[in-house]
Amino acid sequence: MSRHHRRLENGQIAPGPGERVITGIVLLACVLSVLIPFLGIVSTSVSSSEHINQAGGFVLWPDGLNLDAYRSVLAGGVVTRALMVSIGVTTVGTLLSLTASAMMAYGLSRPGSFGHRPVLLLVLFSLLFTPGLIPSYLTVRTLGLLNTYWALILPGMVSAFNIIVLRAFFMNIPNELYESARIDGASDWSIFSRIVLPLSRPVLAVIGLFYAVGYWNAFFGALIYLSDQSMWPLTLVMRTYVLDNAQLSAGDVGVAGDVLPPQPALQMAMLLIAIAPILFVYPFLQKHFTSGMLTGAVKG
Repeated sequence: MSRHHRRLENGQIAPGPGERVITGIVLLACVLSVLIPFLGIVSTSVSSSEHINQAGGFVLWPDGLNLDAYRSVLAGGVVTRALMVSIGVTTVGTLLSLTASAMMAYGLSRPGSFGHRPVLLLVLFSLLFTPGLIPSYLTVRTLGLLNTYWALILPGMVSAFNIIVLRAFFMNIPNELYESARIDGASDWSIFSRIVLPLSRPVLAVIGLFYAVGYWNAFFGALIYLSDQSMWPLTLVMRTYVLDNAQLSAGDVGVAGDVLPPQPALQMAMLLIAIAPILFVYPFLQKHFTSGMLTGAVKG
């Protein structure tokens, strides 16, 4: 063992000074690779037109605080409408997905339940083999869901991976709790709602976050299922005006007159509005990741 290393109480070898310096440099590089683009998004969205033109369209440090881009995109035009659509789809979809996944996972976690093994095999099969685009589209069309918000929710409402994680977590709950509840005359619904769900808040929070992020970031379903542009969610509108670089007009953002903030500021404001909800929610749920996700992945 090198003289720059020392052995810890648990028998592991602590890294030397050189290794700690290299680790710190790598971590700093990773942080900067995330922080600098994010700082550029925020700075560009609040910069003046002159400063954006001088910086070539991407500002790393603003010359002031100009909120005209946010006032424009949230003035009641296409971006505001798309934001409301995304919020509604994400809220309804997450609640439905979490409810359906929790109930299905609870049924699969109880040995001897009706259709336990065949349904579990179907869940595992869907995890390994996913349907193609054409069968999915034909199914949505046959059900009459084209050009409806349900087309953004129902096709991906249940995730096989999330069901497996929830099932594993439910199976880790001590069986004595189930037996004592049975002795007291509790039904399956009472056990599920009064015992299982309160004990499963960490994993439910994590799975709910997974579903919410999936619904919030989804755009492909809206692209193929929705022909009415007024029903588009924020991600698809953002794809049109940011990735495809389509120009936002005064009518698109719902402001009077023809004077608009520069297009880069409007695009960065849209990006930050799309990122902000997840950035706000994630810190409150981060503490549940270890107790929820890892515990649910230990036993299957």
